[in-house]
Order: sequence, then structure tokens, then C-alpha cells
Amino acid sequence: MSMYLAGFFVTALAAVFLVLSKDWHGHFSMDGTSGVQKHHVNPTPRIGGVAVMCGLAAVWLLAAEPVKELLSPMLIAGLPAFAAGLIEDVTKKVGVLPRLLATMFSGAVAWYITGVAMQNTGVDVLDQLLAFTPVAVLFTAFAVGGVANAVNIIDGFNGLASGSIAIMLAAMGLIGLQVGDVAAATVCFSVAIVALGFGAVNWPLGKIFLGDGGAYLLGFLLAWLAVLLPMRNPELTAWTTMLVCAYPVLEVAFSVQRRRKREGHHPGQPDKAHLHHFIHRRVVNKLFPAYGAELKNGLTSPFCWLYAALPSGWAVIFAKNPAMLAMGMVLAVVTYALVYARLTQFRWRLTWQKG
Repeated sequence: MSMYLAGFFVTALAAVFLVLSKDWHGHFSMDGTSGVQKHHVNPTPRIGGVAVMCGLAAVWLLAAEPVKELLSPMLIAGLPAFAAGLIEDVTKKVGVLPRLLATMFSGAVAWYITGVAMQNTGVDVLDQLLAFTPVAVLFTAFAVGGVANAVNIIDGFNGLASGSIAIMLAAMGLIGLQVGDVAAATVCFSVAIVALGFGAVNWPLGKIFLGDGGAYLLGFLLAWLAVLLPMRNPELTAWTTMLVCAYPVLEVAFSVQRRRKREGHHPGQPDKAHLHHFIHRRVVNKLFPAYGAELKNGLTSPFCWLYAALPSGWAVIFAKNPAMLAMGMVLAVVTYALVYARLTQFRWRLTWQKG
């Protein structure tokens, strides 16, 4: 319990300190209000990843040895992803590709330290390919980098990324307890608590942002735990943790597909056409017309947390049932498509908005 309390309060207090000291570091740490995907109304510190790292360090110091053995390589491997994101936060000069490669490199480092790579997908043909170590390492690095960047993409409103990560990691922790993997479950719960500690300062008014450093670090930890849990527990498959991560993964998949259909729009170019943007414009603005812009920003996140919680809850219930997990993924895809169509085209249909 002391480890969880330390993770929460150290993260929260570090975040508060960064907010109160913004006059010292604001010339390089502030996130301006200009940008197609931005919704905040005042310049805000975007180095919340520093607070997250402080909270994780506190957890590590107080962790029991079995937990520390799992957490230590994760924190070391996460440094390239965290560093690339933090450098972008303070310089605004690190491109999308270098940051993606940094998160993939973190996945490769995690394999190098632990010897673990994803080889238990539940798909026989793919598992045969993944039996070849170089293929497994590349697949793992790509998957880890993809999930980490997906978390960064959903980091669009106050509390959205940190709350979603806490929900997904809590689900993985419950799954870990189901299979008796107490150490992995404890790591999941600990990182979730750190995310909540940051969220206590970030939500609902957005006094500080995760930034790329925080989003990539938490995204990497989420992704690596999604790899580690089924590899440590053969009764689970990648379907289990992939369903837990359905929200950010589907957000990226649908966004790439949407952007590919727009003439002159690169798939990696930011826009205001994510699901959370339409929830903000079409739901929150209508339900709470009298509220200020900052509060409306924060009130967008609970709707998205619900979408993160549904597939995560399904994965907890059917953790050892691949058929039901596959069905849960289909339902998650259909639900996303239907809700997106309703918000963009004002009708329920399984088609894309082209524009």
C-alpha cells in the first residue's frame, strides 16, 4: 500500500511543483495554443512526463524484489521513448518518424534486457513466424512502438490519456491476478496509480500536460506489459491484452484509414477528426453549453474513458477465451465505426466520412 500511495502522491506533488514553477522553465516547457489539434486556451507546461518518471522512481524504490525485477528493465528500456518525447516537448523539433523509431527502439531494448518477445498471438501461422527470433523482435518492437504512439495520439484532452491508461492497466492487473501472476499485476496497478496521480493535477482543468515524454513513457509501459503478460502466462494470448488496448489501437487504425482517403493529407499529419474531437464538438458542447472552454475540455474525457473501459472489461471477463476475445474485438471495431459515423454523418452506418 505504501508503494501505491508513494506513486500517487509523488507524481501529483511533482506535477504541482512543475505547475507552480512554470515561470522558471516556461520559456522552453510551455505548450502554446496554436495548432490544429489543440483545445486548451492558455499556454500550459507540457513536461508532465517528468512528474510521471518521479512517481515511477518512487514506486521502484519501495517495490518488493519480485516487482522490482520486472519494473527495472521496463524503466531502463523506456528511457529512449521518454527522452525522445521530452526533447520534443522542450525543443518542438523532433519529427514524428524519429519519435516512432525511439519507441520501437525501447521495445527492442526491452527484449535485449529480458529476452522476452511476443510469440504467443494465438494465430498458428503467425506464431510459426514468430518462432524465428529476429521476426519476433521486429514484430514486438513494431507493436510496442505502435501502441506507445497510439497513446500519444489520444492525448488530446485533459485526463484522456492518463485516465485511459489507468483503466487499461487496471484491467491487465486484474487479468494478472486471475492467472496468479501477482508481480506483473502489481506492476500494472502501480503504473496505473502513477497515471492517476498525474491525472489528479491534469484533470479536469489541464494545469499541466503529459507531453510527448509522458505519453510515450506511459504508452511504452502499457505496451510492454501487454507483451509481457501473455508471455509469462501461456494460458493467455495476445488477444487478451490487445483487446485491453483496443481504444488507442483502433483510434490509430481508423485515423490512418481516414487520412489516406483525404487528398493531400498525409496519414501522419495531425487533424481534428479523431473520435474525441467529435465527442467534444457534438456531445460535450451540446450537453454543457454554459460551461467554460477549460471545463468542457475535461468533460470530454469521461466519454472516451467509457469506450476504453468496455473492451478492457470484456477482456477481464473472457481473458482465457480466444473466441470471445476475438468477438470482443469485432464489437469494439463496430462500436467505434458506428459512433464515429453517428457523430460525423448523423446516422448509424458502417461507412467512413471521406472528408
